[in-house]
Amino acid sequence: MGNLTKKTILSQANEAKKAAKSLSLLSSKEKNEALQKIADEIEKEASFILQENKKDLKIGRERHYDDAFMDRLALSEARILSIATSLREVTQLHDPVGDIIEEWNLDNGLHVKNIQVPLGVIGMIYEARPNVTVDATGLALKSGNAIVLKGGSSALYSNKALVSVIHQALVQTSIPTEAVQFIATADREITEQLFTMHHYIDVLIPRGGRSLIETVVKKATIPVLETGVGNVHMYIDEHADVKKVISIVVNAKTDRPAVCNALETLLINKTWFQRNKELLFSELKKCNITIHGDQVVTHHLPEALTATETDWAEEYLSLDLAIKIIGNVEEAIEHIDSYGTKHSEAIITEDPQVAKQFMQEVDAAAVYHNASTRFTDGGALGFGAEIGISTQKLHARGPMGLPALTTSKLCLSGNGQIR
Repeated sequence: MGNLTKKTILSQANEAKKAAKSLSLLSSKEKNEALQKIADEIEKEASFILQENKKDLKIGRERHYDDAFMDRLALSEARILSIATSLREVTQLHDPVGDIIEEWNLDNGLHVKNIQVPLGVIGMIYEARPNVTVDATGLALKSGNAIVLKGGSSALYSNKALVSVIHQALVQTSIPTEAVQFIATADREITEQLFTMHHYIDVLIPRGGRSLIETVVKKATIPVLETGVGNVHMYIDEHADVKKVISIVVNAKTDRPAVCNALETLLINKTWFQRNKELLFSELKKCNITIHGDQVVTHHLPEALTATETDWAEEYLSLDLAIKIIGNVEEAIEHIDSYGTKHSEAIITEDPQVAKQFMQEVDAAAVYHNASTRFTDGGALGFGAEIGISTQKLHARGPMGLPALTTSKLCLSGNGQIR
């Protein structure tokens, strides 16, 4: 059975590679019409998708998945509508394929154009979120790429349902159904086979927890667009406006705590803390936030849990928050350098010089001044649905939209030139 499955995956990857050839030649109009058709079909088949999602949720409850995991796994009519809406938003975005990045003439008369072209075949390895199945597919197809999807076993029924609906829609379009492949297995050995299929897959994008990402990066022989976990920090400076602090902290922590741009660690200037600790603790208590604090915090708030070394490195994805009291912005930057994941970091201050220092020195894909970190998101930044948030520095960084799924090609036109 294992060998048969390996042969099947090899065949699927080969079909994706062939489909990528024809897909790269389609017009923006043809690709947009296909995405619109997929969005319509998803809305039409909402009851079927929800029915299959319930199977995953039932298994999740039996396996005692935590609340954050179940939230990422769960679909609803509103979330399905949002998925379809995201696809339609992608149709409104500029198609980068064929764009001329630059062009010039050499002294010998040779004309050079550097144009954007699709990456080819994208291998998408991800965990619990079924919406990633559609988001990744939409962005891949719009940018002229075929995609091989390998979702987590916890969302197997949901993902199979979504891919079947996508295929139903594609039959009515110019895009071949083979351009969207789904690997329907929980076999880890089979999954890891994808990491080395460099003859068929051009790039791997892992999206999920630290363990998944590290496994892909370690074992892949294919280039990896690495998405990172979000141990997100916020520094409250001595000159922070208290109203802004309360509003921003509450939003960044509670708006949707199970996502990677949610606040995980709060670093507070000791002078600001002495003035405003009662109000801050009161507001956090109203939100049912569990505080993991250093010695200063636990001294003033006995019910807080004592923070350990693990807490400073933790991506909670829940209503837990680590709090550390520090002396200045330099200490905040040093702490972020030690524990940050280069995802999203923020400062709240009315001092422009302190803000400038923080923004310049903190190394992250997104750095904020007086704003919630919840904006590190493709939709919020106008990219449409995102395929992931890159925390590396080569090729793409931050929320990855359509341009991140293209590469460049030099096209040279001459009149018999030789060298």
